[in-house]
Parts: sequence; C-alpha cells; structure tokens
Amino acid sequence: MPESHANPSGSSENISFAVDIAVQDAALSPASVAAMTPGGKGRNSFRSNQIWSYFGPAFVASVAYIDPGNFATNILGGSQFGYRLLWVLLWSNIMAILIQYLSAKLGIVTGLTLPQNCRKHFGKSTSILLWFCAEISAVATDLAEFLGAALGLDLLIGPALQAHGFSPTGSLFVAAAAATVAVFGILALDLAGFQWLERGIMAFVGVIGLCYGFEVFLVHPDWHRAFVATILPSFDPHAVRGSVYAAVGMLGATVMPHVIYLHSALVQPRLNELAPPSGEPKPGILRQYLRFELIDVFVAMNGAWLINSAMIVMAAVALFHGPSASPTIQDAYHTLGPLLGSAAATVFAVALLCSGLSSSTVGVMAGQVIIEGFLDIKFPIFLRRFITVVPALIVIGVGWDPLKILIGSQVLLSFTLPAALIPLLLLTNREKVMGDFKSAFRMRLAGWTVATIILALNVVLLVQLAMG
Repeated sequence: MPESHANPSGSSENISFAVDIAVQDAALSPASVAAMTPGGKGRNSFRSNQIWSYFGPAFVASVAYIDPGNFATNILGGSQFGYRLLWVLLWSNIMAILIQYLSAKLGIVTGLTLPQNCRKHFGKSTSILLWFCAEISAVATDLAEFLGAALGLDLLIGPALQAHGFSPTGSLFVAAAAATVAVFGILALDLAGFQWLERGIMAFVGVIGLCYGFEVFLVHPDWHRAFVATILPSFDPHAVRGSVYAAVGMLGATVMPHVIYLHSALVQPRLNELAPPSGEPKPGILRQYLRFELIDVFVAMNGAWLINSAMIVMAAVALFHGPSASPTIQDAYHTLGPLLGSAAATVFAVALLCSGLSSSTVGVMAGQVIIEGFLDIKFPIFLRRFITVVPALIVIGVGWDPLKILIGSQVLLSFTLPAALIPLLLLTNREKVMGDFKSAFRMRLAGWTVATIILALNVVLLVQLAMG
C-alpha cells in the first residue's frame, strides 16, 4: 500500500489530548458515510450500521491493560492507599487511548504493521536494535501472562490436586500444562476467521468485567469517595514515597509495549477487505475506518479502565490495611473467601484465569507480529506459542516464585517501552510515511507529552526499585 493518502478534513488531528480525539472523531455522519459511494454499499464503502462489525481490534489490545500484572499492582495500590490512587488509572487510560489510536492509525494509513514500518523507514542497525528490544518485551510479557493463567487455574484446582498428593509446585505445573492447551485452543479460533478470535477475546474481557462487577457489588464501596479520588489527583501525605511508588507501578503495568506493535497488525484484515481487487481504499474510506477504529479504541480502553478501577475499589474495601500492606494475588484470593464468601474467591480466580489466558494469547500474537515484521519472515504462531511455553514451564518446574517473575517482567518492560513508543511517534509524525494523515501539531504535542510522562515515571520506578 502506498505511503500516503489525502486527508482534506484533518479533523481527527485537531485535538489537544486523547479525550478530545474521541469526542471529535466519534461524531459520525450517516449521510457522509452513505455519500462515499452510490447507495453506501459495495466493497470499498461503509454503511452506518457497519460500525459493530468493526469492533474487535482494540478489544484484543485492551486485554494487555487488564493482564495479571494489573491484578498485582491494582490490588497492592488499593490495599495500601484505598481509593486514593484511582486517578492514576484515569490518566493512564487517557494515555492508552492516544497511544493505541496512533498504532491503529499507522496500520490503517500505511497498510503495514509498526515493525514493518520500522524495517522500511529506519536503518538496518536501528531496526535490529528495535527488534531485539521488542523480542525482550514480547517474551517477558508472555512469560508473565502465562504464569498468571497458570496461577489462576491453580487457585481453582490446586487444593484438589494437593489433596491427592501433589506438591504446590506440582499442582502449579499441572495448571500450567492445562493453560497451555487452553491457549492453543484460543489461537485455533483464528483458523475459522479473524473475527472468531476477536469474539473469543471479547468474551474473556466480558467475563472479567462481570466478575469484577460481582466483586464490587459484594463490597458495597463508598461511591462518593471513589468519584472524588478519580477526578482529584493526590498522594498519601503520610506515605508520599510509597504512594508515588504504587502509582508509578500501576502506570508501568498499564502501558505495554507489545500491544503497541500488535494493534497496527490487528487492523489489517479489515483493511484488506476494504481494498478493491486492484488498488487501495479511497482516502474517504480510510478516514471513515479511522473514525470507526477510534470508537473501537474509546469503548475498549474505557472498558479496561472500569475493570482496573473495580480492582482497586475491591481491594480498597476488602483488603485495605494501610501503606504497610503487601498482599499477593494468593493473599487476595484467600482473604476474599472468609470475608465475602467462597463465591467471591472463586469469581476472583476465574477473572485471573480469563485474564491470563486471553493476555497470554495476545502476547503470542504480538510476538509473531514482531518477528515477522522486523525480520520479514513467516513464523507459525503455534510454534511461537510452544517456544514461549518452555521458559514458563522451566520457571515453574524449578520452583521459582511466579509472582516475583511477574513483577520482574514489569520492570523489564520499563526498559523496552521506549523502543515501541518513540518509533510510533516518529513515524506518525512524518509526512513521508503518513502523507496528509500525518499528525498535526496538537497531536504531536500530546503524543510527546504522554511519552515524556510515561518514560519519566518509569525511570522513577526503576530508581526506586534500585534503592530498595
């Protein structure tokens, strides 16, 4: 696909931040949609009721925002500081909307994924360095998310296995093997068509949302305090350093480099359907696709935000013990049972299992996009899954603490995030790459501001970890 297309309106760029993008681009005109081609029908056209069929890519990407790493950091933040850090999730969500929209936009306009664009527009040595960082992020993310799936399943079946003579490590290993089979099954949905895989992932997101809706219903939160904490940024005056540390950790677990690469690939199947047999989608079609995808991003990211907020609310009510608290995921599970009933503990474990399975699937998909895009090779996705399973099984088999591995992966991702975010901003700001779809000044300012905030806070996190 050629590198540029006309964009006479440029309205989707005239924004100052991610919320403004959503407000302006979500205002669709059915008349303008129908006017693109006679009758508003045909291969290279949209109908106003087609928007529902364009929901999917952002929901797949949103799984990374509710993965097991988010479980750990949100539970920690809520148990230590109650509702106080809910505002961090709101601002993280605004950043996520902007970043994921830019990734999708790059894929739609250029017809190439972010790794393919990096290989095309950057030097060979730069591309190799970016590929190395991307592979580290993909492997580290997939390892942590697979361990999260194994941990969630172990919470459900581990007690029964241990009652029949299995050791704790043995029961976790069995859970990991079962999770491997489950992820292979989810990936197989793609053989029936890309929308089947998207629907499967969306179903997992729906289950996670219902589980946390149930948890919030049980704990009866103080909604007024939760609302104030969401809109008014603050830190605990009696534990400023601890609350800053928790806030940075929550942000670090939210913005994930692998889905920045992946989202630019998730939009390709629909883009291919829009292209005529010989040619490319018209600029008006691309603009409308961008608007549809923006709505997809806005809905999916806000859904992930509500789920993350529900995690903190649940922890703030059921697990709050002040800044000295440091509950693990297992602690949360074992506390919810006696406090709210066995159903609450079971629902928590089911949510963790769904989070781990879906995010592990997305991690494998991202890894395939990375290696194929940077190296220009074909790599079977099932082979990618097998390769990434082996390190996780080794970690479990030797008895290492999966939670420490999970937390360590978040630290590692802090180093690799710039390798995804900065190339994305550089490419979407270039007229050579985007043509008339290049980012306007306000979009560039918003993008680099977000990048600066994310990178600065990740540096703070790493410094604090180094200082103990």
